[in-house]
Amino acid sequence: KWGDMLNAAIIGLGRWGQILVESVQGKSDKITFTRGVTRTPSKATDFAAKHGFPLGDDYDAALSDSNVQAIVLATPHGQHAEQMARAAAAGKHLFVEKPFTLTKASAEQSIAAVRKAGLVVSAGHNRRFLPSIAELQRRIETGALGQTLHAEATFSGNSGLVSKPGMWRAGLADNPAGGMTAMGIHMVDTLIDLFGSIDEVYAQSFRQAVDIEIDDTTSILLRFENGKSAYLGTFNATGRIWSLRVFGTKGWLEIRHQSELIFRNLEGEEEVVDFGDTDIERAELEAFADTVANGADYPVSDAEAIHGVAVLEAIAASAAQHEPVKVA
Repeated sequence: KWGDMLNAAIIGLGRWGQILVESVQGKSDKITFTRGVTRTPSKATDFAAKHGFPLGDDYDAALSDSNVQAIVLATPHGQHAEQMARAAAAGKHLFVEKPFTLTKASAEQSIAAVRKAGLVVSAGHNRRFLPSIAELQRRIETGALGQTLHAEATFSGNSGLVSKPGMWRAGLADNPAGGMTAMGIHMVDTLIDLFGSIDEVYAQSFRQAVDIEIDDTTSILLRFENGKSAYLGTFNATGRIWSLRVFGTKGWLEIRHQSELIFRNLEGEEEVVDFGDTDIERAELEAFADTVANGADYPVSDAEAIHGVAVLEAIAASAAQHEPVKVA
């Protein structure tokens, strides 16, 4: 029997892999990183030494390490399906950064392989752990917004202006529909969390300003199975912004900068609640560890993880075909 601490290997130690490690290493009593694997170890030697784990470029060595119970994937999303299959065969639990995979079929196959092996797999959608989102959800459920009608979501930044040709985030294969895989997929998951399954998408995505081959201007209209609608925009050649607004028959609710919740009623009165900073990366990794330890419910279900990938696939198809596309 293992102790209370989950021993994990981090696969991929670029910017995001390092953020995940730093969120828990030496701070959490639920999960710790005992091994690192990255394509170019020399780039992360000092980081691994600082955080007290050995580093290499051999994924199989991590999979065969009996001291590693779980694999955390912070690798290019096009590699996730194959890496998940190998981890499942090796008996390792999995935490997988978004987007989970790039096709619904590969998402279904990957989850089925992990579940068949009796293992845990959790999708890394960190905004599920924002207190502001929880409060927004609560107010929708209590009827404070009245009947909800529509949501507007924007997640944008400057990655398209700073990425260089040859980087995996600069190529079409790993980045269908511009900023969707880096940023927009987060908002897709949030909208699924708030409004349920998405039935149809109508996307436009094109390039105006960036030098790399991916799109920089992507906007989508979405229709949900329950009849509600939403707009999603993601642009990778502008200043960073994350905002979400939900409209209802009693007013609207907006989240700005992830922490600030604003409610405006029909009379124009405003209420502002600031939840401050939350380490949502630590929260998601500890929730994963809790699921491994005692079967606790992880906020993103298998079905929601698969549906999010299906929506991403439909958005890319709609942008390419210039017409609405039903979500598989």
